[in-house]
Amino acid sequence: MARARAHARKLSEKSDAESEESTRAPSGRAIWSGSISFGLLQIPVGLYTAEQKGEELHFRMLDKSDLSPIRFQRVNAQTGKLVEWKDIVKGYEYERDNFVVLEPDDLAKANVKATQTIDIQDFVPEDEIDPAYFETPYYLVPQKRSTKAYMLLRQALENKGAIAIATFVLRSREHLCALMPVGNSIMLEMLRFGHELKRPSDLPLPTKSEAPDLSARELSMAEQLVEGMMTSFEPKKYRDRYYADVMKIIEEKVETGEATAHHEPARAKAATNVVDLLDLLKKSVAASGKASKARAANDETPRPKGPGPKKATPRKRTTRSKKTEAA
Repeated sequence: MARARAHARKLSEKSDAESEESTRAPSGRAIWSGSISFGLLQIPVGLYTAEQKGEELHFRMLDKSDLSPIRFQRVNAQTGKLVEWKDIVKGYEYERDNFVVLEPDDLAKANVKATQTIDIQDFVPEDEIDPAYFETPYYLVPQKRSTKAYMLLRQALENKGAIAIATFVLRSREHLCALMPVGNSIMLEMLRFGHELKRPSDLPLPTKSEAPDLSARELSMAEQLVEGMMTSFEPKKYRDRYYADVMKIIEEKVETGEATAHHEPARAKAATNVVDLLDLLKKSVAASGKASKARAANDETPRPKGPGPKKATPRKRTTRSKKTEAA
């Protein structure tokens, strides 16, 4: 499986393209500081999130009558009475409506000892990790005194086509992670444990004996369609249209103070005839060819210089509401 390799390569290409920017001090603050434990080496590093959280929609629940925010209380499900924090305990429901109480001392026994090291357990070929195990990306940034050892590990991983499998403790929980070279950095990917993933065999997928026969002609047309739509992956080309549409509605409401017109979503017509798979493939291949030519023409057309359209700034609307370090 070369998917993990492709994953790292694509990130590496992006990092190389931004190499000038990546030489600056990392933005934000490290969420964890410690060392990579690599043989007898200790490589001091900081852990930085790799995710951008800029474009997120956060809604509040409001009382329709006066737009006051809604708050929730801790209520006994049986009596309906409010329960104070001091009277709340943690419980595990081992059977329906049957709980076992876990005291802080019980949970303390399960807590791993907090350390400040990322302990490398194994090195594995980079094409053996299914991307489904990847969970959350972070960057490891070396401290000034550990730059040489950091780059040594990064280069060794790249030269051997390997990924380091390690464990470390973050927020009182031990995590499994993968260290891989990305550009001139080492990326740490949080990994899911094996029991956290469903197996394809657990799903109602057709078996090989149940799969329909595929004609050579149908397969050839499908491959042509894939080839016709093949292109380089450019993340910036794909936009969160839901976010943009909702923000446009929000800005209109803030500017006008009025509700925008309600539009019923268009409903797709139910199919009334049997689908001709081969015919659809032919039409799709033809359409993809036209789209490819159009994209090529657009790429050759000079783009106008200068800044794009200025984004409107919404007016504020007031509503009533209540070891040894390696050098």
